[in-house]
Amino acid sequence: MDFIIGFANFFIHLDDHMNTLLQNYGAWTYLILFIIVFCETGLVFTPFLPGDSLLFVVGTFAAIGPLNIFWCLFLLMSAAILGDSVNYGIGHLLAPKIFGHQKIRFLKQEYLTRTEKFYAKYGAKTIIIARFVPIIRTFAPFLAGVGSMRYSQFLSYNVVGGILWVTCFVLGGYFFGNIPFVKENFSLVILAIIILSLIPPVMEFIKHREK
Repeated sequence: MDFIIGFANFFIHLDDHMNTLLQNYGAWTYLILFIIVFCETGLVFTPFLPGDSLLFVVGTFAAIGPLNIFWCLFLLMSAAILGDSVNYGIGHLLAPKIFGHQKIRFLKQEYLTRTEKFYAKYGAKTIIIARFVPIIRTFAPFLAGVGSMRYSQFLSYNVVGGILWVTCFVLGGYFFGNIPFVKENFSLVILAIIILSLIPPVMEFIKHREK
């Protein structure tokens, strides 16, 4: 229980952790942010890393000076696009094992099933839409690699989705993160972003249970 509370506090107080990163690592913070976004999108065993909320916090800090907005946009877009491409490659590599029904320790069948339903509903556009849905965001490129989607087709959706996702949340933080009301209730705003991003997968889960 203490672990869950601590984990929740980490997400809700991302602004405090960003301050700590900047104070301790300076310019190396860019690399740390790149790695976090890359892992969140590129490795199927790290879907729990912050995504939407982190991008919003990055934009907020870029607006007040410690981070350069152009470097943030370029590096995080690159991390998101590269991460999805690596995830696609991992899926393509493991496809024979998955089709052979071999058990892979770091794959949660629940997440795979949920993402497959998403694909059935939205088709190839899932690669773009999934950027805005936690868990699905991490597993969609993996399943694209497992399936029959050509890499050239995947890459086009990947680039569009990565640019849209990073731009929306980083610029959202940049333009709105320092509004007095938002600053005074920053933890609540981050919590709201997390809750809103979780609504689609929760709704899918409820529909699945009802069926």
